[in-house]
Amino acid sequence: MNNKESRPGKDAENELAAKEERYTDDETTQQDKLSEQDAAIEEELLKDSDGELPEASNDEIRAAVSSADSVQQAPKGGSGKAWIIVSAVLAILLVVVLIKPPFGASNETVATVNGVNISKDRLYDELVLAGGTATLDNLITQELIAQEAKAASVTVTDADVDSEIALIKKSFGTEEEFAATLAQYNMTLESLVKDTKINLTIRKILEPKTDVTEDEIKQFYDTNKESLGTPEQIQASHILVAAKEEADAILAELKQGGDFAAIAKEKSIDPGSKDKGGDLGFFGKGAMVPEFEEAAFALKINEISAVVQSEHGFHIIKKTAEKAPVVPTFEEKKEEIKKQLIATEANELSEAWMAEIRAKAKITNSLTPEEAKDAATTAPKTE
Repeated sequence: MNNKESRPGKDAENELAAKEERYTDDETTQQDKLSEQDAAIEEELLKDSDGELPEASNDEIRAAVSSADSVQQAPKGGSGKAWIIVSAVLAILLVVVLIKPPFGASNETVATVNGVNISKDRLYDELVLAGGTATLDNLITQELIAQEAKAASVTVTDADVDSEIALIKKSFGTEEEFAATLAQYNMTLESLVKDTKINLTIRKILEPKTDVTEDEIKQFYDTNKESLGTPEQIQASHILVAAKEEADAILAELKQGGDFAAIAKEKSIDPGSKDKGGDLGFFGKGAMVPEFEEAAFALKINEISAVVQSEHGFHIIKKTAEKAPVVPTFEEKKEEIKKQLIATEANELSEAWMAEIRAKAKITNSLTPEEAKDAATTAPKTE
């Protein structure tokens, strides 16, 4: 049972105000964009399953690489999934592996159909037709980023990547939810690590070009300090049954001294909690269905509720612990906010930066049609 379904779960004052509005709206904007990306990704994944690898324009590749920084730094918990959605775009663009040997042809058989051979050359040619141009262009983009990083003496260490991955994981409730989201977008931890290193490299290169001020940081804190902290939480257990009559009988038994945990193990139909004596752990408001939440938060510690009906059945709830909301101080969150705002500004600079380095580079691409080669080395149009 998941929480919602079954866990009853930044001259200048004007400029500063404008920037702050931008930052505080950033998450909503990103999430709206990602909803559209999500649908597009699923469509492309379906194509992939039919043997057709998706093609992507230079704009799409740059947008995927540059947008991931701001998405992963969004202040609220849903950002981890959003980052993974964007990263899934990168995973799709990197999916073609050019397997043709560097010298000469290969008639090595990779499959047979009723005795008819399919050669490695034939497979290679089909892969190039399906997605080779987009994949090679993506590799060109990665090489441009690597060269710019070397010129700027920028290095992304394994520790940097590990720290960023930890932040992404933190936005998920559990390791299981994180792993399930990766699987949903046909990604692995290894591909996420690779994409994260690219995104951190871009951010480190562009950080010196940003100008986040102390006033911006403080204003962001004042506007968002509640969401930066930990909201009120309670811990509760429940016994869930299908019929009200059975719930009434259990409630009567509890009033006569029955053991809540033992009865939950015996009679509850919630597979996620019954083996733990009905324990649901700690949760905040918005995690459970409304009827369950209202009843559970109204209880005193160790108090048992009346029978509560929800879409899942009939609950008897016992509140076992509570945690008061915690609002962090400005000093506690200052560096975290600064990092977030820098990442947002770096993201805003990334599209123009990618266009600039691509325009000045000398690129040859044998997979690009002759008439398109010049266009491939010029700055892309922005929408």
